[in-house]
Amino acid sequence: MRYLLAFPAAAMLVCSAAAGSASRSVDAEIAAKLKPGEQVEARIDADFNGDGESDAAWIAAGPDRRTVHVHFVLRKGADLRHVPAGSFALPSDRLGPADLSVNKDVLVIKDLTGGTTALAATYRFRGEAAAARMRLIGLDARLYSRTFAHEGARMSWNLLTGDLITARLELTGSGDDAAYREAGTKRVRRPIAVIDMESTPDAEAELAAMLPSTGQFQQVSSAAKRE
Repeated sequence: MRYLLAFPAAAMLVCSAAAGSASRSVDAEIAAKLKPGEQVEARIDADFNGDGESDAAWIAAGPDRRTVHVHFVLRKGADLRHVPAGSFALPSDRLGPADLSVNKDVLVIKDLTGGTTALAATYRFRGEAAAARMRLIGLDARLYSRTFAHEGARMSWNLLTGDLITARLELTGSGDDAAYREAGTKRVRRPIAVIDMESTPDAEAELAAMLPSTGQFQQVSSAAKRE
């Protein structure tokens, strides 16, 4: 019986040691990639491509730049190696640290940037183990005034289905009762696109491109500049 119990215990020790080694290796990779003046704004370790290994995503933030990095952890026997799976730039004018989370192997990045006029963006990425790439599968953006000084706009784009929703955010109420309500909501279907993380579009520019025909975004942008 002692021998039967020893094997699971030994296996657990090996797995624990391997996990610790992988974590230290990722720490070294991140430290090596940081440029002078940069620090890690946010980090998450999770499986992004469904292979059972714990990958890593982090944001390197400096005085005038912020970059998302993703590395896959590939295992061959007892050997581990790290493969860059994607990176892209976030706006530098952050209003706080970005939030990184994982839902069913999907990496979700929520970011808030700007000033009194703010842009709230949510990016969703899924990893492909065979190609060692992260793909953009969803992008939501919302431009609005934090003091309710002007109207806003929002979009939600599902790249897997091509479904796109856009809307204008109208002001309602005033003072402590000020709020936004959606108006002019439109639903269309865009061609299904495959976009690598490196080609992730700028959220504000994409929002502007989605609302050109009615002039909604131009009106919002003009009001934001006057604020």
